[in-house]
Amino acid sequence: MPGRWLLGQGSGVGSSAAATHERNGAGPRTRSEAPRAILLSLRTGVDGGDGRDSSLEELARLADTDGLTVVGELTQARDRPDPATYLGSGKVEELTELVKTDDADVVVVDGELSPAQLRNLEDRVGVRVVDRTALILDIFAEHARSSEGKAQVELAQLAYQLPRLQGGGQAMSRIGGGRMAGGAGIGVRGPGEQRLETERRRLRRRMGTLRRQIADLARRRETTRRRRARNRIPSVAITGYTNAGKSSLLNRLTGADALVEDALFATLDPVVRRSRLPDGSTCTLTDTVGFVRHLPHQLVDAFRSTLDEVAAADLVLHVVDASAADAMSQVTTVRGVLNEIGAAHRPELLALNKIDSAPPEWVEALQRAYPDAVRVSARSGEGLDRLREEIARRLPGAGR
Repeated sequence: MPGRWLLGQGSGVGSSAAATHERNGAGPRTRSEAPRAILLSLRTGVDGGDGRDSSLEELARLADTDGLTVVGELTQARDRPDPATYLGSGKVEELTELVKTDDADVVVVDGELSPAQLRNLEDRVGVRVVDRTALILDIFAEHARSSEGKAQVELAQLAYQLPRLQGGGQAMSRIGGGRMAGGAGIGVRGPGEQRLETERRRLRRRMGTLRRQIADLARRRETTRRRRARNRIPSVAITGYTNAGKSSLLNRLTGADALVEDALFATLDPVVRRSRLPDGSTCTLTDTVGFVRHLPHQLVDAFRSTLDEVAAADLVLHVVDASAADAMSQVTTVRGVLNEIGAAHRPELLALNKIDSAPPEWVEALQRAYPDAVRVSARSGEGLDRLREEIARRLPGAGR
């Protein structure tokens, strides 16, 4: 089921789904039915083309990961988003009809909407509207397990919500929910500006508390890193696009039992394990959160202490899904995030994973693009010996 923070309780999508279904003459929905979603994509002159198609496909996977059933898609090409409704007026009417025809409960937009766009579009189509950022935040909230991960996700959610507390009425329906307000859920109607200011103060206080909590955990993490450095244990950070097979590779290299799941963002909390290399030396391998196109800046900021594991590593093991049609675009995305967190200067080793399921011509194209990359399969074990040798060669002290 979708996360509570995104879809809410009470007057959120869960109840609006039943209302929409009954209004269309199909009888009330049962609670077990997944909300039905329409995906919405806007192609501009800047981001149109194949990349946008890949982004929409990824949005469908994100929706599925969050427990939504995708029942339709709508795309519009225009120079820039409409400042009021994101889409042009004609497309808004088309979207409204599509929502009714497909009995949809929620519209998921492949982009980040302004508060006004979100409010106006929701008013026009008559069902819940969420953007890509809110969807990713909701998935992170569902997958966070540790106290640090939960605090980081909640901080990102609050950072997303705060600028959207504009005025009373419907805008106030987007406050609360999930871990906030005791799970009261999105859909609460506030009485006006007094309530608005109260909520703003509450959110800012909570954000301050979370920042202090995360900073304390970050200091502990830094202490551990310094201890490893004093003991001269080199560190390898496993990074890459979400669902590239990072956890599977960690398990293969270390004999660990990190969660392996064919789902986006299955790993949020860092997993650190030791591994013995072919030359007899020891290193630590850290499995980190996967990246994705248009990763919300709120998440990058909130997870900065965790991502510091990558920036402080002696070697970045960048895992690439060789079976992905847009693998090169994914490499560019990951490298962009590494640059954003100050890790672009770290030595990088690319591992072309899933070669056992990738078309051979794709693997060859990737090898030509990245000549130093190592071909591996975490599932079959192919190429792992060479990968271990390459890791040992590139770590500090190699050849001693």
